[in-house]
Amino acid sequence: METMSRDALEALQLERLRDVLRNLWDHVPWQRARLDAAGLHPDAVHHLDDLRRAPFMVKTDLRDHYPFGLFARPLTSLARLHASSGTTGKPTVVGYTAGDLGRWADLMARSLHCAGVRPGDLVHNAYGYGLFTGGLGAHDGATRLGCPVVPVSGGGTERQIALIMDFRPRVLCATPSYALALAEVADQMGVDLRDSGLAIGMFGAEPWSTAMREEIEARIGLRAVDVYGLSEIMGPGVACECECRHGLHGWEDHFLFEVIDRDTGEPLPDGEVGELVITTLTKEALPMLRYRTRDVTRVTRERCDCGRTHVRILRVTGRSDDMLIIRGVNVYPSQIESVLVGRPGLAPHYQLVVTRHGHLDHLRVEVEAQPGIAADRFGELAADAIHHVKSLIGVTAEIVVLAPGSVPRSQGKAVRVRDLRPKEV
Repeated sequence: METMSRDALEALQLERLRDVLRNLWDHVPWQRARLDAAGLHPDAVHHLDDLRRAPFMVKTDLRDHYPFGLFARPLTSLARLHASSGTTGKPTVVGYTAGDLGRWADLMARSLHCAGVRPGDLVHNAYGYGLFTGGLGAHDGATRLGCPVVPVSGGGTERQIALIMDFRPRVLCATPSYALALAEVADQMGVDLRDSGLAIGMFGAEPWSTAMREEIEARIGLRAVDVYGLSEIMGPGVACECECRHGLHGWEDHFLFEVIDRDTGEPLPDGEVGELVITTLTKEALPMLRYRTRDVTRVTRERCDCGRTHVRILRVTGRSDDMLIIRGVNVYPSQIESVLVGRPGLAPHYQLVVTRHGHLDHLRVEVEAQPGIAADRFGELAADAIHHVKSLIGVTAEIVVLAPGSVPRSQGKAVRVRDLRPKEV
């Protein structure tokens, strides 16, 4: 399946696209009305490009039909519910049939194997369990692959380090920011995680830079692999890097990927940067049609050196939701990260604070110094960072170097931006 020809893969996608359109037409009145208005009767779809006539879906569609209004199956036939944290309003609720959960486990198992994990490898799973899809998604995939799992979830960092050193897992599943938190606490405990036996890190749930990858690999001594997913589409396992790490393979037998211009909504050719749009092809309970992920990336459909033919997503560089416009310059947190992480004297712990001075937005970057750096050097380190951010990104930022431990740590997704600008009325 992973190496089938492009022609065979697209024929399978078309067959499954018709099935998902039929599912929506028959079971979701809101979707049926939209498809009817677009002239997209399931029997009238003859080419994958016909899907472009369909309107996009966005996260607010899920919130507007909270909690179960977009489900294509009754609640009594579902096997599980997940939901977002809902910190910015009502949570987005997603549902799964038993078949959906089985396919999710299959795809996460495929992703783990793609990254180099093999049956029998012990997996330390530090993704959060519960309503968040990361913990159970990684757990079920590892179990499907034949791997024993340590279901430790997030938090209890000192205990996690002790378990890692005692159990000697080969695989670590976590957000990249929590992987760095593990490394930091291990250093404080006098423990060298490079002696732990960890060989592969499955990191996702937040954008992260090449610089952070290098920092994680240097401090933990493993191979850091990018895995992609989002709860609205499935959870982790939608795409994953192979051992070549030349992009994340998006599993096209279950999803249809597009990249669009963020402003016009028009499809972009392969290789151009835009917003990733995903259509689910095999989900029963909550099919998603042309869902705007807000993730900024580009794709290629050239065959990978590993032999897989599925589309490669060339790393997510940020979310359009997270983009800041500072005095006319578009800035993503990951860009700042790529400059700061690895600079001499600076630790990989930072936060962006956005305020408004009069009519102008102001960016303050708070970053920690490495342990052992004298406080009288903080000004020198800040000046160096200001220079490099300006020269590499083109934005002038206030940068403040803080003592180690000053930036809040996350046990899940890192909070990189504190937006203190007054809310628009």
